[in-house]
Amino acid sequence: QVNLVESGGGPAQTGGSLRLSCKASKWTYTMGWFRQAPGQEREAVATIDRYYNIKYAYSVEGRFTISRVMANNTLYLQMDSLKPEDTAMYICAAKDGYVSLDRAAYEYWGQGTQVTVSS
Repeated sequence: QVNLVESGGGPAQTGGSLRLSCKASKWTYTMGWFRQAPGQEREAVATIDRYYNIKYAYSVEGRFTISRVMANNTLYLQMDSLKPEDTAMYICAAKDGYVSLDRAAYEYWGQGTQVTVSS
C-alpha cells in the first residue's frame, strides 16, 4: 500500500503560477498527476517514471512541468501560465511500470488538492 498526500493548491489568477507537491509513503516506479473538475471525468495531466521519462497531456504541455525527488519520494507539478480551464481538483497517483496517461493503470491515489484559477 502506498499513501499519497498532496499539498500546494489554492487560488490563482490567470497567467499566474502554483506549485503542487505530493509526498508518497514509499518509492514507486511511476508517479503522475491527474485532475478532475466538477461534472467531468478525471483526466491525466502529466506522469514521470524512475528514469525520468515524462508524458504530458496536450492541454498543459509547455505550461506545466512535472518533476520528482526519489530520495524523499516526492512528486511536484510546477504550473505556469494558468488558465481558468485549469481549475480542478489535482490528484496524485502512483503505479508500477512505465509512464502512462491511462488513469486505469494507476493503483494508488491521493485525496487531491484544489486549484482555482480566476480570470
